[in-house]
Amino acid sequence: MSLCKKYVNYSLRLTTVTLAAALVGCSLNPFGNSDEPQVSVPTDSTTQSQSGGASASSVPSQYEPVLERINEPVPLAEGHPNEYVVQVGDTLWDISATFLKDPWFWPEIWYVNPDIENPHLIYPGDVLGLVSINGQARITNVRASTYRMSPQARVTPLSEAVTSIPYQDVAQFLSYGIVLEKNQADALPYVLETRGEHLVASAGNEVYVRGVSDADASTRYHVIHIGEKLVDPDDNHLIGYHGILVGQGSLRRTGDPAAVALTNTSQEVISGDRLLPQTVNVPLNFFPRSPSTNIEGRIIHVVGGVSLIGQYQVVVMNRGSSNGLSDGDVLSVFQTGSVVDDRFGGGKVTLPDETAGTIMVFKTYDRISYGLVMEATDAIRIHDTVRNPI
Repeated sequence: MSLCKKYVNYSLRLTTVTLAAALVGCSLNPFGNSDEPQVSVPTDSTTQSQSGGASASSVPSQYEPVLERINEPVPLAEGHPNEYVVQVGDTLWDISATFLKDPWFWPEIWYVNPDIENPHLIYPGDVLGLVSINGQARITNVRASTYRMSPQARVTPLSEAVTSIPYQDVAQFLSYGIVLEKNQADALPYVLETRGEHLVASAGNEVYVRGVSDADASTRYHVIHIGEKLVDPDDNHLIGYHGILVGQGSLRRTGDPAAVALTNTSQEVISGDRLLPQTVNVPLNFFPRSPSTNIEGRIIHVVGGVSLIGQYQVVVMNRGSSNGLSDGDVLSVFQTGSVVDDRFGGGKVTLPDETAGTIMVFKTYDRISYGLVMEATDAIRIHDTVRNPI
């Protein structure tokens, strides 16, 4: 039975859906008309995420999904429902995987229902359903929740809306340390000297710093110790450093040098430690999608230092914006095939790479990017390969 016939009766029942309006003047971004929930991370204040803006018109055109590019029906998940009630704690990825075999096709089949207030947002209690439009499966918000429709919804924080990835899992890399790209680390403000007769500084002390002369008074900083060098396994070039979060502080006096008061520390602060502003955010709302270019890279670091990487752990990859990666890009992980002895034919044989999971990129720099493991079908390790989703 064709997809059109399969859903024709269902789609006829959804009389509240005005089909023609979906293709006229509506962004297909489920989050395009909203201020995004964001999570603060220690990062370069000059690097801004390019994903999802405050309004549909501010979303870069290259991120807008194009319905016309679908040449055949998007594969649906086995046992998919015809309707799904959004639950508290759901993410856009979870919902996408409920309906679709490949969650990164979500932007291509999302259908904006103009009868729903804030149709680009998805809230707990909303009812999402499958409809058929011109023989193509589409997912739309068929009924808004009473939560959304109540007068109180106007004062409900937008963070209540469903995000693309889990807030708490992205936020974890603040606690366990970060990776600094080399160019980023070289450009950051640094601790010059401790004020007073102290060789090292801790909470309650002040330090003199250089590189913050343009900052506003009371700007807050993470203090990062530069750790081990991070070398690209593909070309052996230095691409960054392991960063260790050792404390926080507030700018007390501008100038060159400026003065920063340390408010709390987990380790001693020493000369040469770098300062990262605490005011830059990572958006949590963007499209899951396949990269626009062919990507071939490696996992080079895992936050937390574990040897085996599982679902919802944060990893760092040796590919970034200069390679064509963007926030929201989805990558498949491949276990690197080991080299074994051929006991029968002689010599050594390299076993083929095997798929091990899926990663969604959520923060990109020039040569590195952060990703969240969305699925782990097998053990994932440092130096495993990442490629375009299969």
